[in-house]
Amino acid sequence: MYKSRSELLCTSSDLEISYTFCDSIAQTFVFNITPCTMVNRSVWNVVLTWIPRSDITFLKAAFNVWYDGARALDWKEVLCSGADDEYTVCGALKGETVATTFDIKGARVTFPQAKYIIIVQGFSDDSEKNMLVCLNITMTVKREAL
Repeated sequence: MYKSRSELLCTSSDLEISYTFCDSIAQTFVFNITPCTMVNRSVWNVVLTWIPRSDITFLKAAFNVWYDGARALDWKEVLCSGADDEYTVCGALKGETVATTFDIKGARVTFPQAKYIIIVQGFSDDSEKNMLVCLNITMTVKREAL
């Protein structure tokens, strides 16, 4: 299995998040998360810059969260279908820079102190055979949110 260099997204006294790519295909994909904390179950502000390796007329996202050796969440959703798409990345062309921001509302989930492995995949087809991006995210909750 290919092992890329780990990129640190954020670190604080209660949280650390880093990621690697799941494959060896070079790509431009950068994101940042602020604030880097689980205190008060903050809303995380995410800034994403990505140059997709193919046109984005269809995009299906898959999120798998692993906790304590077991799959804790398996979630898939079509983000771009080619009609009435609400996300900025939809319609982006291969090689075009996509720069966007969005929020992740942490108040929905309480994360106990532990290490979580989150696999995020983006597919350009519903059958999940053409992967556009794959991230292996490690989230270490150093102490539980208050």
